[in-house]
Amino acid sequence: MAGVLLYGGAGWLADRWLGTTFLVAIGILLGAGFGIYMVVKQFGHVPPTDSKK
Repeated sequence: MAGVLLYGGAGWLADRWLGTTFLVAIGILLGAGFGIYMVVKQFGHVPPTDSKK
């Protein structure tokens, strides 16, 4: 959620500064992508199993 807000906000500010209308959407998508990546990186690790048992 924080990534969407941070990058969406940065996109909104860039839109206002540059006079465009598409950077907020790109910022929201990038923020969601980075957020999902960080969750998978943090919690997606599967510990190796001991096959000797």
